[in-house]
Amino acid sequence: MDNYACYTTRINQSHMDKNVTIYSTPTCHFCQMTKDFLAEKGIGYTDYDVAHDVEKRQEMVQKSGQMGVPVIFVGKEMIIGFDKERLEHALGA
Repeated sequence: MDNYACYTTRINQSHMDKNVTIYSTPTCHFCQMTKDFLAEKGIGYTDYDVAHDVEKRQEMVQKSGQMGVPVIFVGKEMIIGFDKERLEHALGA
């Protein structure tokens, strides 16, 4: 596996039972905003760097129909782009 493929951050999931997955790129400002938001809330997530991981990029496009990032999954709920209100709602925050 490419060493850029996946980063998992586990901070504090005691208040959250949903898995959070982000498809992102290193240069995406909105991706970083999403990760900062989750870090502030103490929510762990799995991050797939689709700039370097072709397989995960294809998976993202297949699931979302989008080439843009971030594509965020909170459980089975998909959120395209950084949408703070939708994230808060999906997370139950």
